[in-house]
Amino acid sequence: MDISSLFPFGWSHYLVGGLIIGLGVALLFVFTGLVGGMSSVYSSTWSYLVNRPFFQQAKFTQSRAWRLVYAAGLIVGALVWWLAFSDGTAQHTGVPAWQLAVGGFIAGYGARLGNGCTSGHGICGLSSLSLPSLGAVLTFMATAFLTANLFAWVQA
Repeated sequence: MDISSLFPFGWSHYLVGGLIIGLGVALLFVFTGLVGGMSSVYSSTWSYLVNRPFFQQAKFTQSRAWRLVYAAGLIVGALVWWLAFSDGTAQHTGVPAWQLAVGGFIAGYGARLGNGCTSGHGICGLSSLSLPSLGAVLTFMATAFLTANLFAWVQA
């Protein structure tokens, strides 16, 4: 298999992106003591809308402001990348908006069930040598490999 088929636009921006994410999470922790996983944004945002006791826990209501700013940073970062490093062509997908919304909801719910998302477990959890995070990352990766290969097999 030719590696260029895996990375048709090159690999350097993946490396730089990973380094920037790691640096950002590290700086967040060093300067504030906060762990920068994204799945907590899901629950803390729901705490604005849902009065159920789970969503009204102090860990969600007291952290929702900075978590929304943290999530907005992802959007601003993507915008900066698009403006600074792309040719200005709009990026899009052929997936309908409703499928993206349903998929996002399911992924957010699943991340909450797993006590964290790939960024939380993979970046923050592994860097703190958390064994549950290692188990979660291995599960995420095994599931991803299985799913990708299953879909490739079905489409062949």
